[in-house]
Amino acid sequence: MTKALFIWSGIVVLVLGTAGFGGWLFSLPPASAAAEAPLVPQEEAEAMLSALRHDGDERPLIAVIGLNDATETTDYLLPTSILRRADIGEVVMLATDEGAVQLYPALRVEPDQTIAAFDVEHPFGADYVIVPAMSRDDDPAVLAWLQDQSRKGARIIGVCAGAKVVGAAGLLDGRRATTHWFYLRDMLRRSPSIDYVADRRFVADDGVVTTTGITASMPMMLTLIEAIAGRQRADEVAGEIGVESWDMRHASGAFGLTRSFATTVLANLAAFWNREVQGIALEPGMDEASLALVADAWSRTYRSRAVTFAQTLSAITTANGVRVLPDRAERDWPTNYLVSTFPEQRVADALDRTLAAVATRYGDPTTDVVAMQLEYPR
Repeated sequence: MTKALFIWSGIVVLVLGTAGFGGWLFSLPPASAAAEAPLVPQEEAEAMLSALRHDGDERPLIAVIGLNDATETTDYLLPTSILRRADIGEVVMLATDEGAVQLYPALRVEPDQTIAAFDVEHPFGADYVIVPAMSRDDDPAVLAWLQDQSRKGARIIGVCAGAKVVGAAGLLDGRRATTHWFYLRDMLRRSPSIDYVADRRFVADDGVVTTTGITASMPMMLTLIEAIAGRQRADEVAGEIGVESWDMRHASGAFGLTRSFATTVLANLAAFWNREVQGIALEPGMDEASLALVADAWSRTYRSRAVTFAQTLSAITTANGVRVLPDRAERDWPTNYLVSTFPEQRVADALDRTLAAVATRYGDPTTDVVAMQLEYPR
């Protein structure tokens, strides 16, 4: 089992191991609060773009770093997918060691390089480094590499609980920041000098950017595209992936641990005899962003997990050059347990269609659990 970066086994241990469980459960709010995202002042939005703007005439070099063991699926793949789609720079998927990157909660991919090989090829470092959530936020190789990249002038972008990794590297000390709602307390406990900013999808301070939950990678990458290539290109990519509007706004009060969340998780876990394995067929040229979101969502229900299959175990190359390794060598999958990545839909629409499919199969409370984990403002 992965370490408790990944919320949900940690919640289970907390719930089942806490004395006075009933009192704890009823101390939680019954459901999510109705919260409205406040407007962001224009000067703050402009300051974000200024903090991300690329200097120089050459195309920027963007590195996405991952641990080989349990890097968050969507955090690793969505930034790569969106930025490669935009074609506004060189985007390199990195890993700490040789071999495949096992993503969490689903998918396995081949990185482009190790961080050591990257350093040899690019001794002056990246222009931007994207840091996903990882199975441990104190990996010595990751922390040392982030510190080195920061010294060389890279802008560091911590996606979701990747903010904890950035914080562990000492790059958030005394800075304004945000993170996934579940990890906020832990991040502030470890790095008490951080100035937490609520109601923002992403926050920039002195060369370091942090975001809220998993789905924040979509507006964050669109903002990065705007900073590098202009608003028109960002709007074009937004239209292609189905994001109708995007900015820094976020209603932080709508996300948190609730009684409904906890009871749904416990009920789904209690039905241990009724676990389902949902199959996703890998096809050359498929959209890796939709694949990531669909696999991520189906693997967060506490009733199911997603596995990929293809005729052989050879890597399948996606539309934007991600090499995905099938979990199983199969020609077919039982129809009742075969899920779609909605290849005719845009990326955001594929996520919405997946959440609707989860609701049909497991009910609205389970869909709410998935959306809460993704910190997805539906």
